[in-house]
Amino acid sequence: MSYFTYLMEGERVGIRSFRLADGPEFAARVRESRDLHRPWLFPPATVEEYEPYATRLIDGDGRAGFLVCELATGAIAGFVNVNNIVHGAFQCGALGYGAFAHAAGRGLFREALGLVVAYAFAPSGRGLGLHRLEANIQPGNKASIALVRGRGFRLEGLSPDFLYVDGAWRDHERWAVTAEMTEGFA
Repeated sequence: MSYFTYLMEGERVGIRSFRLADGPEFAARVRESRDLHRPWLFPPATVEEYEPYATRLIDGDGRAGFLVCELATGAIAGFVNVNNIVHGAFQCGALGYGAFAHAAGRGLFREALGLVVAYAFAPSGRGLGLHRLEANIQPGNKASIALVRGRGFRLEGLSPDFLYVDGAWRDHERWAVTAEMTEGFA
């Protein structure tokens, strides 16, 4: 049984905020998942790298980070971050996420992404109060595209040379979902 307070819970996973104390487990899971993440994703693989990363998510304005945890054990299954949050007329954020190898292919991230989207669209005080979320994904990352497609995101276009990843500017497909698209989303 877990000792954590989750922001939201599904049947098998819960989402909670990052903590500095999660560094050793997070970094170990990243190292175990290196083959799964490359060449798409480069999360912090040491406690020393994790601390500034987590601090930006804990204290930073314009971003929110969520650890995805298995409810049965409390084990960290991955993470979903909402970056570049803009309120006002835009009310949008950009998703970044990664499952860890032990959790991949088990449907946990489909559930987790639904929880994060619901939390992001919940009114301020209960959530982030956003209207739109975007996921920018390299065209060859079939698993990530399948995840967002399966959660109801729509393909909006291609952004050439969008992000600097693994030593080069990479094209990304832009997928998005709005609050109106998520009725019955869970």
